[in-house]
Amino acid sequence: MTLLTETIGRVGTLATASMHAARARQLDLTKPAGSLGRLEALHVQLAGIRADPLPVVTHKAVIIMAGDHGVVVEGVSAYPAEVTSQMVLNFVHGGAAINVLARAADARVVIVNAGVGSPLPDLPDMINTPVARGTRNMAREAAMTRSEATAAIELGIRVLEQERARGLDLVATGDMGIGNTTASAAIVAALCGAPVAQVTGRGTGVDDAGLVRKREAIQRALDLLRPDPADPLDVLSKVGGLEIAGLIGVILGAAAERLPIVVDGFISGAAALVAVELCPAVRSFLIAAHSSVEIGHHVVLEKLELAPLLQLDLRLGEGTGAALAFPLIEAACRIPREMATFSEAGVAQREDSGQPAGQGA
Repeated sequence: MTLLTETIGRVGTLATASMHAARARQLDLTKPAGSLGRLEALHVQLAGIRADPLPVVTHKAVIIMAGDHGVVVEGVSAYPAEVTSQMVLNFVHGGAAINVLARAADARVVIVNAGVGSPLPDLPDMINTPVARGTRNMAREAAMTRSEATAAIELGIRVLEQERARGLDLVATGDMGIGNTTASAAIVAALCGAPVAQVTGRGTGVDDAGLVRKREAIQRALDLLRPDPADPLDVLSKVGGLEIAGLIGVILGAAAERLPIVVDGFISGAAALVAVELCPAVRSFLIAAHSSVEIGHHVVLEKLELAPLLQLDLRLGEGTGAALAFPLIEAACRIPREMATFSEAGVAQREDSGQPAGQGA
């Protein structure tokens, strides 16, 4: 049995007893029933994931997978491929947006070289175990072999296990890879049966001519390689990326460990889509952080039936939107733990609706 197969086999379902207890706790708190909206729903979901009516969020991590894409030679990005390795070093040195936002959220950043094209030095704050030095040009040939895609997924699983051993209650997905919105759009088009134009945006900010090249490269890849939507590993290996595969492993590994997964933007969303295709039970463990400006992200969220917590017009990646969502998720856990119940506060509860006297309609 492979690590991938074993991990998928360990993904369970939400703990319904804990969810029932969480709902009962919400009804007993000093507020009108349902008045905290999606924070209440988050609490119930987290209770089901953790099998604990009063889940705790103490240890948080953003796992950033980095990889390069051969399709960049088709002129699909506003930035050259070497920016991937440069930004990885920026992460390591703490100078990127995700470093700032993670510090604000009291979360650690875990940087993983899953497939950067340029050699990177071994540094204490980076996991430097690339499966390959980038993918091949999917507009000409399959981006990866099936075994490379599987190896990158299993790298993500092992990284998640390593981080869980350090202490982990909440994990977010982050990415870095010039060209990865092209790969993500190809994955989404293949798995959702959507037209390329409907899922392909400007990524790093390509101009009109660049957007045409990007869409044409994706269409050529789909026409040439014919990825099978019934076989998510086939789709991933033919038009995906090593960092996307690594994130799939993080997602599968976290679900197997009953950890909530905060999915960032379009690239993370594409990874989540493949993970759910591989293991449908994973969907219940996902929390959509935000709705990206990238048009394909809306298709992903609709397919996964996930409602994003934030709408901030983000399109950076790195896990930035997920880090911004951390405080909301923490708040959803703290409210049922720290808020007084009706009996504790000496507040009368309405018999008809469970609301405090004098509130509601």
